[in-house]
Amino acid sequence: MRVAMVGTGYVGLVSGVCFADFGHQVVCVDKDAAKITLLEEGGIPIFEPGLDDLVAKNVAEGRLSFSTDLQTAVAEADAVFIAVGTPSRRGDGFADLSYVYAAVKDIAAAMDGFTVIVTKSTVPVGTGDEVEKIIQDVRLDAEFAVVSNPEFLREGAAIRDFKRPDRVVVGTEDARAQEVMRALYRPLFLNETPIMFTSRRSSEMIKYAANAFLATKITFINEMADLCEQTGADVQTVSRGIGLDKRIGSKFLHSGPGYGGSCFPKDTLALVRTAKEVGTRLQLVEAVVAVNDQRKKAMAKKVTVACNGSVKGKTIGVLGLAFKPNTDDMRDAPSLDIIPALVEQGAIVRAYDPESMEEARKLIAGVSFCDGPYEVAENADALVIITEWDQFRALDFERIKTAMKMPVMVDLRNIYSPKEMAGLGFSYEGIGRPKKP
Repeated sequence: MRVAMVGTGYVGLVSGVCFADFGHQVVCVDKDAAKITLLEEGGIPIFEPGLDDLVAKNVAEGRLSFSTDLQTAVAEADAVFIAVGTPSRRGDGFADLSYVYAAVKDIAAAMDGFTVIVTKSTVPVGTGDEVEKIIQDVRLDAEFAVVSNPEFLREGAAIRDFKRPDRVVVGTEDARAQEVMRALYRPLFLNETPIMFTSRRSSEMIKYAANAFLATKITFINEMADLCEQTGADVQTVSRGIGLDKRIGSKFLHSGPGYGGSCFPKDTLALVRTAKEVGTRLQLVEAVVAVNDQRKKAMAKKVTVACNGSVKGKTIGVLGLAFKPNTDDMRDAPSLDIIPALVEQGAIVRAYDPESMEEARKLIAGVSFCDGPYEVAENADALVIITEWDQFRALDFERIKTAMKMPVMVDLRNIYSPKEMAGLGFSYEGIGRPKKP
């Protein structure tokens, strides 16, 4: 199959590369000429483990190419995927669909023969209907079908998620479009991956509902963590105890400083907004959004308490800036709330992240960026773990303790044991743990 992937951001690039690795002929298109040049030269504009090798392999084998020429790529394609950004709109939190609709107009003008137009971007329910209308307005003679095919990729594990997904959701009732989608995902049929064909609107809703539910699980266990701290229970034990119940499951029951990233914050806001527009309230999802925002802001207080009530004039070392490990994504990262709050209280903040510091420099003022965890610890009054990168899981604490001014650890990801840290001579503060180990 011949595929045009419009948009070379996170979703578009990963999806295009994986389709090429399935054996399809893929052209990834973007208006950003500098990004296309970077990709043609072997550079990767995002950090995703294994992506650089997969790009190099499929370019070398002639299945993958990059271009700014949307017209040619679309005209030659059997399927055109729209994978442009849908950020939260300022003011009302609704998904900004301007990039999607602009891409649709360009695609409509370039189509040649029957073409399947696939929305890979996360879009509100009913967007496919509008895409169909735009194409008909631009090209009365167009032969096409609009399909919803939401992505369920986790940053840091996106290639594995694409190639071994829990399911593939395809929203279309057009028989020709279904055949094209079956051909595109044929390798997954062979692996017996569940491929669910449904209506376009149901497909669009599935994406939002899934993300809202996962955000709810995270927020629930974070509230349980607060309760555990006050009652002497251990949230990690509680998480395991409830997660063993097959009706609940263990995934997304890890307490921390709140969710962030490119999906959960904007998708929960967009879902709430969609409900309001059709006269329905999603009170549970509204509460999840509010509680998560409050939680990220409250994490700075944990650091202040660990520093005997004040961080003014104290040096705080921060390990991890990205919203999760194995990505350089800073979108809605907890660090964007925690660090400014500490700086506002007069703290001197030193920080390190293996991948996201270039982006963090643009977003966080008043911070000294370091070359590694041990440099961060130099003369620090407290060390704060915000992102659970693997390299932070086996630190040399004798070296850390010697470097620090005060042996204080605030572990917002619970990657260390309170008992172990106490044995090493550290004052330790975790999430949802009993006050005394």
